[in-house]
Amino acid sequence: MTPQELQAACLALPKAREDFPFDEANSVFKVEGKMFALSRLDGRPLQVSLKCDPELAPQLRASYPAITGGYHLNKRHWNTVVLDGSVPDALVRQMIEDSYDLVVAGLPRRVREKLKWVALGEERA
Repeated sequence: MTPQELQAACLALPKAREDFPFDEANSVFKVEGKMFALSRLDGRPLQVSLKCDPELAPQLRASYPAITGGYHLNKRHWNTVVLDGSVPDALVRQMIEDSYDLVVAGLPRRVREKLKWVALGEERA
């Protein structure tokens, strides 16, 4: 996955935006002001930190050496993925979507409705 593909995958989600609250080098991808991804897009190697279900996070880390506890983040809820090709791009995209979903799930109901977000197991209207 290239930096451009990572950026596009994050920004493809509803109401996602890129922000630079720390400095001009670190992209923070947010929905409704809440971070779901963090990456230094010009970093070598390219990495992204993503929110993760606390029960799934250790399983991913055990399965892929390129996935570790979130760098400078709560390691129970965040993973950092080195995008060196060892983690399939499809899985990285799924992890981005899961991170977004976890953040949106914590937003107030009226905001979730505005986003037309539907939790897993619920039906769309």
